[in-house]
Amino acid sequence: MHEQINFAIEILGTISFSMSGSFAAMQKRLDPFGVLIIAFVTSVGGGTVRDLLLDVPVFWMHDLLMCGVILITSIFSMVFKSIEKNFKVTLFIFDSFGLGLFTLIGVQKGLNADIHPLICIGLGTITGCFGGIIRDILLNRIPLIFRKEIYASACIIGGATFLLLTTFTNLSYTIIQIFTILLIVAIRTLAVKYHWQMPKFYGYNNDAEM
Repeated sequence: MHEQINFAIEILGTISFSMSGSFAAMQKRLDPFGVLIIAFVTSVGGGTVRDLLLDVPVFWMHDLLMCGVILITSIFSMVFKSIEKNFKVTLFIFDSFGLGLFTLIGVQKGLNADIHPLICIGLGTITGCFGGIIRDILLNRIPLIFRKEIYASACIIGGATFLLLTTFTNLSYTIIQIFTILLIVAIRTLAVKYHWQMPKFYGYNNDAEM
């Protein structure tokens, strides 16, 4: 049962980040091949870094299903763009859900590899964030994780909550998974809506860069 749920979470995460990457690429007016490439790196970037750190086979190199999901989702997003005009909102929605889904996957992969729980939170953050980092770099944008928006912090809070709930409560594992995903999405949404930011240790003057 758990394996089926985890498989569904991985598929949904791949779809979410593929849509996120596709819409980000279309914002920059890339051609269909460019959209496909950006969708691909957004979907597999974080998981690839995670698997390399865990010294295990990179997941998508042995699973054509994920590649097929990315291809189909990218094509759908290019068709869907003729209906949906608000790229910014659509990109935010899919990026937030992808962040929550992939963070959970990363934490679980770390636990399955008997990694220390604190490192598992780091793996979850890497899985959730690094695809978006690669996407933004390729699109010549400052990655969200390095900007004022709450992004990696949502992954850390979600990952820590998942570990605490699985360790100290008797809640159903599935309920904990769903709650963790929704918590990360909620933090991202509220942070954007109410302009929550990480504290800064510098002013806003126009001093030259060091």
